[in-house]
Amino acid sequence: MLNRCGHNDLALDMDEFWVFGYGSLMWNPGFSHVEKSEALIFGYRRSLCVHSWVHRGTEASPGLVLGLDRGGSCRGMAFRVAAAEWDEVLTYLRERELVTHVYLEKTLAIRLGDGRRVTAVAYIVDRDHRQYAGGLDAIEAAHIVESAVGQSGPNDAYVFNTLAHLREMGIRDQWLEQVAGEIERMREAS
Repeated sequence: MLNRCGHNDLALDMDEFWVFGYGSLMWNPGFSHVEKSEALIFGYRRSLCVHSWVHRGTEASPGLVLGLDRGGSCRGMAFRVAAAEWDEVLTYLRERELVTHVYLEKTLAIRLGDGRRVTAVAYIVDRDHRQYAGGLDAIEAAHIVESAVGQSGPNDAYVFNTLAHLREMGIRDQWLEQVAGEIERMREAS
């Protein structure tokens, strides 16, 4: 169904097209944008809650990657896309984020760094998907991450790289820092 701007998707049935990133989309969006802003989303938090069977683990020995899970809030980045590129960017995002359908595409309210409230496309974890890891504590997550390896390399490198990028952006994620701290303690103990 076409919306009033001629685009064929409900996710684009808005005056502006914003994308909310909470993980690698923040520092590597992979699409052009006309505006970028720090953003805050309420009701969801960044979490290592998705079993990775390809990039950071295998189906027999899964790793963990980030998902936007229910509860709390999350600081991330929002990107505004030019109207002429809405369809192209949405196609790209779906190819990137919906490979195994562990994420659900949603339009959610976010607050930009300057206080504006806008609607953005965001990808949240599907708690009913078999790759959903559930509510792990930092120690459980660290044990999984410390030993998992996938096609894109070791899972612990993913966690430490994510934390480094978050710190560069001035974003603290205490739970992710706890997971990294537990991994470091396990290394020291062995």
